[in-house]
Amino acid sequence: MNYRSILFIPGNNPGMLQNSDILGADALFIDLEDAVALSEKDTARILVKEYLNTFRTKTDIFIRINPLDSPYFYDDLDSLKEVDVKGILLPKAGVESMVALDKYLDENNLDLEIIALIESALGLERAFEILQKSDKIVGMFLGAEDLTLDLGSKRTKASKEIDYARAKIIAAAKAMEIQAIDTPFTDTDDMEGLREDTLHAKDLGMTGKAIISPRHADLVNKLFSPSKEEIEYAYRVVEGVKDANEKGLGAFSIEGKMIDKPIILRALNTLKLSGEYKEEYDELLR
Repeated sequence: MNYRSILFIPGNNPGMLQNSDILGADALFIDLEDAVALSEKDTARILVKEYLNTFRTKTDIFIRINPLDSPYFYDDLDSLKEVDVKGILLPKAGVESMVALDKYLDENNLDLEIIALIESALGLERAFEILQKSDKIVGMFLGAEDLTLDLGSKRTKASKEIDYARAKIIAAAKAMEIQAIDTPFTDTDDMEGLREDTLHAKDLGMTGKAIISPRHADLVNKLFSPSKEEIEYAYRVVEGVKDANEKGLGAFSIEGKMIDKPIILRALNTLKLSGEYKEEYDELLR
């Protein structure tokens, strides 16, 4: 599944945990790292485990564990052995930490997906290499706040300072055919700023966005969903491909524009994002 929005929820906030299923996001990041003080790590881990064993949600859940170089990495993983979650968000993802996580999951027979959080200069430059270290990775996520701190660059609303990072994450993710998840927009009251930031990320190639406020879920979901016009055009492309294949034609046009393989692939992706994709479409490009 492609997640348009993934909402961060502090692992030590029982109120948000209990209401997680009605907050509007496609998926959740339950946070055991930055949102939890050092003195509350054990309490948060117990609270999250109890919540997951007590409540059943329809929303996919990923747990942001603590990084490999912390004392909590393996304690966090041990707490997930008997809970029902979709996967793990690996913070400060690097080659070493990805190898360690993949090894732990294999040794403990845990069928969990991984999202790699890139938030350092070294992690960014080794992004593609990191993705090659596990076949469990389903997404790569840009953490701009820590990354810009590491780079020594000023974090701004315009976000020009992370255009290179966004492009790097997108290229690595698309090369491995996984999700490219954008950094959160941190001003929870600036909805127009959220709109501009989300559209820019989408235009660059991001497939979804992390959010830190439930108020952002509806807008981000809408912006990452295909429009009615885009879906209708995708259907016209699909019907055109069917017709061309039946007639043995190698090419065809729509509205005076020649339709080639990249346009067909874009149309199929639009239908996947809209939920209108059918298995029969798998045969169109064969």
